[in-house]
Amino acid sequence: MAISRTSLKTWLNVKIIDPFLQILQRGTEPKQLAFSAALGLTLGTFPICGITVFLCGIAITLLGSLCHAPTLMLANFVATPIELSLVVPFLRCGEVITGGSHFPLNSDAFWKVITGKASRDVLISISHALLGWLVASPFIFCGLYVAFLPCFKRLVHKFGSHPLSPTKPSHPHPETKLKVRDV
Repeated sequence: MAISRTSLKTWLNVKIIDPFLQILQRGTEPKQLAFSAALGLTLGTFPICGITVFLCGIAITLLGSLCHAPTLMLANFVATPIELSLVVPFLRCGEVITGGSHFPLNSDAFWKVITGKASRDVLISISHALLGWLVASPFIFCGLYVAFLPCFKRLVHKFGSHPLSPTKPSHPHPETKLKVRDV
């Protein structure tokens, strides 16, 4: 069944464009948006499918107010087709780094993975793909951050409804104040 152009356009608007515009309109800092989008895309390319959401959840928990959770998760969602296309390059990169043997990507190897008869070779290839991602991910993150920062500065300026403050409060909830007791 072919996907019609209008249904694809509607899907893109509902799932990606509208949430992205809502994020921009909330007045988040461009550096935080660029950081979160770069991190979401980087984690979204993790070579084991289905794990990226958990990685993003861990990153959101550990980084707290340093990252913008909706942007990170949207970028992770957008990264899914990229993730699938980078599994083999990460595998080959890991093989080159370790000097390991070239894992054959044929129907026999695919059948072993699907049937759960993962041999030692399949497990080694997974570790090679992980190693390839670990080596490439800092470069992916830095490249994306550098590319995204000017884009988000322009987009926040154009679509943001709240003016950016010159100084960001050091505490994420400025209405919360600490009580100081005199001794």
